[in-house]
Amino acid sequence: MTAKGRATRARIVEGAAEVLRESGVELATLDDVMARTHTSKSQLFHYFPAGKDELLLAVAGYEADRVLEHQEPYLGCLDTWEAWERWRDATVERYEEQGDRCPLGTLSLYLGRSTPGARAVVVALLRQWQAALADGVRALQDAGRLPASVDADERAAALLAAIQGGVGILLATGEVYHLRVALHQAVADLRRLATS
Repeated sequence: MTAKGRATRARIVEGAAEVLRESGVELATLDDVMARTHTSKSQLFHYFPAGKDELLLAVAGYEADRVLEHQEPYLGCLDTWEAWERWRDATVERYEEQGDRCPLGTLSLYLGRSTPGARAVVVALLRQWQAALADGVRALQDAGRLPASVDADERAAALLAAIQGGVGILLATGEVYHLRVALHQAVADLRRLATS
């Protein structure tokens, strides 16, 4: 694919993501995407020959990337307790702004667990997210702020579960309270290990 082709495909995916966020997966149509991205039907099917599901899968990948991008620059440098607190607060704030409309969650449900590509997108995101959190725990250990005996992978898994549990309740109720409490508690528990 040429640079121009990659740019056109990216523009279609970004435009489709905007349409899906505004209208929802069920109501969004390919005509809506074409209108938003100023592309023709032939262009759309050139880049996404399998049609809507292929486009939705590309949008799911795009939304997965955005989940981690929104946590930067904090997620990439969790080497102090202040950095952890900034990451925690930014993460809660992001989900509070998003509210009960989670584009990636909606796409994953729409495409279904049986769609290998959709499941792969979510699995890759969760693995990358957990690895970044584990790197943050190791950064604290390297800086002497956390004992070496703390299992970084286990702590990262617990943090990720706290986030996902809180987000699940947010999607069901529209309330960010549980996410905020779970993430504050998870970081506080991690910090307590530094003094125990």
